[in-house]
Amino acid sequence: MNQDLDRTPTPQDLDTISLQLGRPARDVVEIGARCVCGNPLVATTAPRLSNGIPFPTTFYLTHPVLTAAVSRLEAAGVMAEMTERLQQDPELAAHYRAAHEAYLLERDRVGAVAGTDGVPEIRGISAGGMPDRVKCLHVLVGHSLAAGPGVNPLGDEALEAIRADWTTDRCWCAGAWDPEAPVPSRDLSRHVRRLAGERNPVMTEAGAPAAEAPPQDAPAGRVVGAVDCGTNSIRLLVARVEGPTGGAAGGSTGGTGGAGTVRLVDLHREMRVVRLGEGVDATGQLSEAALERTFAAAEDYARILRRLGAESVRFVATSASRDARNAEVFTAGIRERLGVEPEVISGDEEAALSFAGAASVLDPDALAGAGTPAAGGRDRTVLVVDLGGGSTEFVLGTLDGPKGPQVLEAVSVPMGCVRFTERHLHGDPPTPGEIAAATADIDAVLDEVEAAVPLGRAAAVVGVAGTITTVTAAALGLTEYDPAAIHGTRLDLGTTTRISGQLLAASRSERAALPYMHPGRVDVIGAGALIWSTVLRRVERATGGAVTSAITSEHDILDGIALSQLA
Repeated sequence: MNQDLDRTPTPQDLDTISLQLGRPARDVVEIGARCVCGNPLVATTAPRLSNGIPFPTTFYLTHPVLTAAVSRLEAAGVMAEMTERLQQDPELAAHYRAAHEAYLLERDRVGAVAGTDGVPEIRGISAGGMPDRVKCLHVLVGHSLAAGPGVNPLGDEALEAIRADWTTDRCWCAGAWDPEAPVPSRDLSRHVRRLAGERNPVMTEAGAPAAEAPPQDAPAGRVVGAVDCGTNSIRLLVARVEGPTGGAAGGSTGGTGGAGTVRLVDLHREMRVVRLGEGVDATGQLSEAALERTFAAAEDYARILRRLGAESVRFVATSASRDARNAEVFTAGIRERLGVEPEVISGDEEAALSFAGAASVLDPDALAGAGTPAAGGRDRTVLVVDLGGGSTEFVLGTLDGPKGPQVLEAVSVPMGCVRFTERHLHGDPPTPGEIAAATADIDAVLDEVEAAVPLGRAAAVVGVAGTITTVTAAALGLTEYDPAAIHGTRLDLGTTTRISGQLLAASRSERAALPYMHPGRVDVIGAGALIWSTVLRRVERATGGAVTSAITSEHDILDGIALSQLA
């Protein structure tokens, strides 16, 4: 353990960690390592969380710049090379096993300090893949920083490898998070809308949430819950259904106004950046740290769903869990925490749900003039683009078919803001060469899209998900993230291209300082904006200049997941 710091966490430390992570700090026993300025770098966490869940990751990286630097190193394929060296180098393997034993001793000490010692579920199990392989560099780096040099050899190597992006001898805090922002808590966050404060959960002896009766003031009408777990974020919608509920699943129950349609009234809508797909493109599996972040959010979502009396819940998982070799770990963890089976849906169904959600709040008459007169008879055909972290869905459909919104063509492609950041944009800011390589890759993917979806038939484009709403917030010059101001905004191609260029040219610290920027999007928004502007240029070309703008929608696949339960 590094003795040259005050390990006792202060209230200011806990607030800083919450701002760094974009979620409430939980069960922090000590500050394992600090920046030269005193801010936390590593949160030392109790081996059993206060909700009863065992937590093997004792040393948890919190600093956004450090975390991003380690993520890029993971994406470069270093973990596979380290694991191979462990099999070939007995001396390194012995040193790494000693690090494993040291980690277990420290966790026992921390558990004794926290009063949660004796966690049989994780006895003998450390983290990060120790002692035989490497599956999470964040854990190894956290251990090295907390223990000091010479304890964890591969953690020390990783720290040396990221020296161009982060070092221990200088402060990297400026712009890494907004110290003036409201501190995330269970009651308030810039990116959370809530009805009321949450209650503490009732826990079973096994540590799983117990069933709770809805509160006395539970809303009237059927209440449904929807969870969308993507590559970058996990989102929750709890909504009350108003209107008839006899339509078909997927999209026909979503009305656009008028008699006989259904609408959802939001009771709670929340997004958390958990980076479930962190490194999947390079390693082929979900990292331990990413799973822990996702499970922590799922635990909180379970409490909210119970409090608001959700009668049914659908949990949809997308690109990252489709791609991962260890997807069964994710499935079991979600089942344990939420009591529902996560559905790893196909790209086609993901596209249909995205269209249903966007269509549920769009007015066909308002979209009729979206294109120029050259759009001709196509003025009721809409292209919905759902730009995610690991994949993007392109869905062409109509809003006013005989049975409601109808999908005509759809495709899901492995292109997203996290995937393309990890693959191409490593500089701060990215170099012209990196941007050119990313653009060429985007164009190649769009060639595949055009072969599957006739983009030229679109008379209007609707963009959904966090990248597009953030680009819109930038174009509007918002002083905070405001969904009401963003929803329904139409941006022309010139504006989108200009904003894309600005976000790509900005450093991470400059992007982090933007008042509407979620901390979890700071390092990936450049790739997302580049994808979005390139998509719109392709649509302009495909339509012969008839469509040169796009509408931003705050309603998307999450709303479609909720509506799909009304069949």
